[in-house]
Amino acid sequence: MRSLDEETLFVVSQTFKALADPTRIRILHLLAEEECSVSTIVERLSLSQSTVSHQLRFLKNLRLVKSRREGTSIYYSPEDKHVLEVLEQTMNHALHE
Repeated sequence: MRSLDEETLFVVSQTFKALADPTRIRILHLLAEEECSVSTIVERLSLSQSTVSHQLRFLKNLRLVKSRREGTSIYYSPEDKHVLEVLEQTMNHALHE
């Protein structure tokens, strides 16, 4: 196993912090299924636009989601599969009896 420098420790802890929030988990789970705009996330998860925008900004700053612009809309998707794999494994663990 490789050694952990301070920057790596910080990024890992921030990633787990992101995954510790139910709203962010719901957003990541939805984005794992399909690319979505803010309005789609708002509608599908019954959240306010300000909540979704705030959480997406948090996730984007951690490079957990990425965005692309199409006209006046911005669409979000997972940045890479690694965090989604951790999320899926954690969900499998929670469902395991």
